Amino acid sequence: MNPIVLWFHKLGSPPYFDRFAARWAPWGHGIGLLLIAVGLYGALFQVPADYQQGDSFRILYIHVPAAWMSLAVFGAMAFYAAIALIWRIKLCEILAMACAPIGAGFTVITLSTGSIWGKPMWGTWWDWDPRLTTELVLLFMYLGVIGLYHAIDDRRAAARAAGLLAIVGVVLLPVIRYSVVWWNSLHQGQTIRLFGESSMDASMMWPLWWVVIGTKFWFAGSLLVRARADNLHREAGKAWTTAEVPR
Repeated sequence: MNPIVLWFHKLGSPPYFDRFAARWAPWGHGIGLLLIAVGLYGALFQVPADYQQGDSFRILYIHVPAAWMSLAVFGAMAFYAAIALIWRIKLCEILAMACAPIGAGFTVITLSTGSIWGKPMWGTWWDWDPRLTTELVLLFMYLGVIGLYHAIDDRRAAARAAGLLAIVGVVLLPVIRYSVVWWNSLHQGQTIRLFGESSMDASMMWPLWWVVIGTKFWFAGSLLVRARADNLHREAGKAWTTAEVPR
């Protein structure tokens, strides 16, 4: 068997995943915090003020990475849920449900920083702008997945039901992504592009990428921590849990 395929098969074993998560979760958090700290230091102390928005634009270095992660985590949750529904892989159920609280957290940060940024720019904390409204709907979708998962006692049945909701909800992602293009919006258009030229000056870009990459590592660490906890909860009472996790 191919070594990579073999590793994925082994990762589906609850004891093996527990050891894997325990080993690598601290690395995800550590590297993520380091990268985010470097990026925020550059954003606060090395990047010049914007010629139009002044220093208030610096909230972008939190708002944009959080917004990207709010969409990416929902996509990952739907992806894991689809694998779990098709192939009945328990680990993917666990990973899908572990994504939900993390993604909800990123969405709350996105909405909060957007409101703080909107006050000096728009003169109001909130406007029923298409981008803001669809992002708020995304938060409700996350909360719906979390609520449905905890409303059913059978963990596997709960994960399948909540996973189905996540898969249905994934249609919201392109609506959020292109809302500023499809409708008249107070929210500024796309200024930062992963591919192609961004309208933001290059001297202001480098801290953003540090924070963007850092949030990816932080998410990986948090996902492993939450998935490990759920895995242990489901496997409670089995011999390997009492051997590896002393009570």
